[in-house]
Amino acid sequence: MKQYLDLVKNVLNEGIKKEDRTGTGTISYFGYQMRFNLEDGFPLLTTKRVHLKSIIHELLWFIAGDTNIKYLVDHDVRIWNEWPYAAFQKSAEYQGETIEEFVEKIKANDAFAKKYGNLGPVYGKQWRNFNGVDQLEWLINEIRKNPTSRRLIISAWNPSEIEDMALPPCHCFMQFYVNEGKLSCQLYQRSADIFLGVPFNIASYSLFTMMIAQVCNLKPGTFVHTIGDAHIYLNHLEQVNRQLKREPRALPTMRLNPNVKSIYDFTFEDFTLEGYDPHKGIKGKVAV
Repeated sequence: MKQYLDLVKNVLNEGIKKEDRTGTGTISYFGYQMRFNLEDGFPLLTTKRVHLKSIIHELLWFIAGDTNIKYLVDHDVRIWNEWPYAAFQKSAEYQGETIEEFVEKIKANDAFAKKYGNLGPVYGKQWRNFNGVDQLEWLINEIRKNPTSRRLIISAWNPSEIEDMALPPCHCFMQFYVNEGKLSCQLYQRSADIFLGVPFNIASYSLFTMMIAQVCNLKPGTFVHTIGDAHIYLNHLEQVNRQLKREPRALPTMRLNPNVKSIYDFTFEDFTLEGYDPHKGIKGKVAV
């Protein structure tokens, strides 16, 4: 995707070195926007393979309002494991278990998962219960009855609960827009890990837009990705530069099961990706 590679180039050329909470160090650029016409294909990065299974399961997890990693680890999705593991390491029960052993305990022991697998009131909690408001339910009803509204918003940023979250929301505010029978979405992301996080975020919110469009009898329009602190971690410089040497390939097509009429009824099997031919995957360490 040219838009993504342009983001990488911009940060490398215009960004500044900046310290960060994790101590890893970044090259950071403030204020950047990308646009993806969803009629042109599903915006899944082709300059490296992106794990679509994780994206879909995480999105279904958000929609369900879940905040415990058990559902994710039961489906071999590892993207949230580091934060509860770090908390577990500080507990009295920690006996030197590796993160792999921690995950196996989450899978095998419901009581352990309940105690140590919870992330606090992160995304799913805010989408479905923001101080008592089910924002997702409200949004879909409002799109159906008042599509010209300029208030079609979901916020994951809840100041009253930030301190209780394992990680304050990075992708924290979205606005939807209906025009000519198409649904578009603009995401504001306060903090964006360009190598690891942004490819997931683009695909996830594009897919979310497609799902909402379907259940509201609309077509997908444009996904607009607005970023505050766009950064490349210093330990990801080799990885992003490797991608810049690769030629982007044609975007794949995402097909949703047309029989699904409720946002809550989607399952993993309702998504079919066609024509995805990416370059090989590139590994990188997450900064916690």
